[in-house]
Amino acid sequence: MYDFIKGKVYFVGPEYIAIENNGIGYQILTPNPFIYSKDYQQDIHIYTYHYVREDAMALYGFHSREEKTLFTKLLNVSGIGPKGALAILASGNPEQVVQAIENEDEAFLVKFPGVGKKTARQMILDLKGKLQDLVPDFFPNLFHPEKGAHEESDNHDLEEATLALKALGYSEREIKKIIPELMKEKLTTDQYIKKALQKLLK
Repeated sequence: MYDFIKGKVYFVGPEYIAIENNGIGYQILTPNPFIYSKDYQQDIHIYTYHYVREDAMALYGFHSREEKTLFTKLLNVSGIGPKGALAILASGNPEQVVQAIENEDEAFLVKFPGVGKKTARQMILDLKGKLQDLVPDFFPNLFHPEKGAHEESDNHDLEEATLALKALGYSEREIKKIIPELMKEKLTTDQYIKKALQKLLK
């Protein structure tokens, strides 16, 4: 229904961003909302997927058309819903996901929230050999943090990152394990999220 939306970033939160277009605010769920913090009050172009079910309706947004395509392919896998697909994309390394599917690396896939052995096996069965068009050239800079982003309170950025990780489905126990390591560096919110996901997926 909606291919993309162009408008100003009006709000950025742990689960979604709000885009204002012609006086209407669109609530858009994205894999890592905080990558748009740097674009606050700026015009952006975001590719959207309109998810409709009997009991739910939501807009999901993506940095690129290829990322959106990967999301839709993940949704077609039995056992993976929108939240699970977002958590997989939030890692910022779709190349790794595709490589794991192609190599039948179940051990890597089960590290994502909500993905058990059965779902990992289903991902491999459904998607292996069907994702060549998406990697590697389409994702060279996905979620690449902006260097020199303005610095705010470390604790504030880390708290926002923690909220985003919880929204993706990671438990408090999993998050607490990696907090001490994250606190060693001074990063922006989206950088904390990316680093946290790298550690959670090890």
